Amino acid sequence: MNKPIPAGGAALSGPIPLGHDRHCAEIVTQTDQLRAAVAGADLAAPVPSCPEWNLAQLLRHVGHGHRWAETIVRTRASAPPPDTALRDLPADVPQDAAQLDGWLAEGARQLAETLREAGPHARTWVPVETETPGFWARRFAHETLVHRADATLATGREFTAGQEIAVDALDEWMELASLPQMLDVNPRQRELLGPGRTIRLHATDAGVQAGAEWVVDLTGDTVVCRRGRERAAVALHGPLTALLLVVYRRRPARGGGVEILGDEWLLDFWLDRIGFG
Repeated sequence: MNKPIPAGGAALSGPIPLGHDRHCAEIVTQTDQLRAAVAGADLAAPVPSCPEWNLAQLLRHVGHGHRWAETIVRTRASAPPPDTALRDLPADVPQDAAQLDGWLAEGARQLAETLREAGPHARTWVPVETETPGFWARRFAHETLVHRADATLATGREFTAGQEIAVDALDEWMELASLPQMLDVNPRQRELLGPGRTIRLHATDAGVQAGAEWVVDLTGDTVVCRRGRERAAVALHGPLTALLLVVYRRRPARGGGVEILGDEWLLDFWLDRIGFG
């Protein structure tokens, strides 16, 4: 979340977000699962989905990120505090892995408690001009979820996510991607726009909540994302967790039970240019 992103997007139609209390709980839950994923692992091991980091750096990034957001909410900050600690990360591995583990757990707990005390409508600086309540709780629930994926994949284990949090994470990603000013923050995304350019994502899991389908419409003057089942130039069908990892660029689109139907060039072109923050 480097740059402020002005408003312009809207919440997707479909089920409402999980809610402030659930997001607060997920920050702790996802952190606990992250800690379990790296228990006993070599913290010097590289993280392929974050190629500039090893596991120790990834964990420090998560812990410092929690503390950075906690400071914003607790102080009702009107501007972002320095984020050097969560970006300039030493590559050395701490000698006391247990101490790092405890520090990570404490940061998640502090952030969740501060968010609960503040409530979803607390006025603070956020990197988007949004009226969506509980921005920080939702953002860091998903931030922690995706970095748990990074750590899990780095240790060679299979990453899984609950359906509700995975759908909510994809909804939030689509909402942020729909902000018109994203084209100014990431100018390369303007190259995506063009006639006939539509992408559909369809979660094929048995029992996945109704409406877990998204359309990315690139045919207008800005990116538009919405829930729905529509014909598209290219469709990506696969397990919900796989779609989550593809959209967050944590795994390739091909393989792992994912099926591509239609214009594969458009899908690759989109994946090469997407992202936020």
